Amino acid sequence: MTDDDPQTHPHQRDLGRVFNDVPELYDRVRPGYPDALFADLAAVTGMAAKSTVLEVGCGTGQATRSLAALGYSVTAVEPGADMAALARRRLAAFRDVEVETSTFEAWDDRGRRFDALVAASSWHWVDPSVGWRKAHDVLRPGGWAALLGHVVVSRPDEPEVYAETADLHERFCPGNPDWGHPPLEDEVRATDEGWGLVDDPGELFGPTVVRWYPTVQWFDGDGFADHLRSQSLYRKLDSDVREPLLDAIAERIRTRLGDRAARRYLSVLRVGRRAE
Repeated sequence: MTDDDPQTHPHQRDLGRVFNDVPELYDRVRPGYPDALFADLAAVTGMAAKSTVLEVGCGTGQATRSLAALGYSVTAVEPGADMAALARRRLAAFRDVEVETSTFEAWDDRGRRFDALVAASSWHWVDPSVGWRKAHDVLRPGGWAALLGHVVVSRPDEPEVYAETADLHERFCPGNPDWGHPPLEDEVRATDEGWGLVDDPGELFGPTVVRWYPTVQWFDGDGFADHLRSQSLYRKLDSDVREPLLDAIAERIRTRLGDRAARRYLSVLRVGRRAE
């Protein structure tokens, strides 16, 4: 289960519509990416200061900040107008960052070519009939595509929120095919090839380098509920279902888990070189 599992969303679903109404919440509660991931991105690709990066679906600019801090020149594309506006405010200190409001499919490259394309928890929203070909075309020869993401995982004998609240999920939204227990961390670490759950680019990109990074967030009950409010799995529920469910989850965390719950992830970097 990823934090926004691409298997649960039709490609045509509008990312801006899903997250654009909660940009401040999204920026506050969603996990960032570890510094080691960006260090490995630089090491694998050989990018240095002033290298050019196209970021697809920048959201509020969480990954963008790390890319800009490395000295890259970043053009970020974001379909949600409110998300893009917040990203511009958050990134105002970086001169070499430009945020353009558009879907990637409709975005006009105006002949620009980049050293790398980066998508952080966003590539599964791009139409696969357009995305990989367009990614190939906007990269310079020898350029790189990098997909960043988070996979929610569990550890044996450690309390896990979904396991503690599965009955609540079924009570408020019975039979939802999206509900499911997170995989074990060691099982996820063993999957170290390919592009993950998104469509494969075929011959457009070469073999991938895959790296995993453990990440954990701690929340009280209300904070965990806010975190779930930022996820598409819950955002797509009707509010009269979502809010009672999240209130019940927060109460369960307070009463059963001592008002302290972990959201454990493996952050992942997948990098592949553009084929000629």
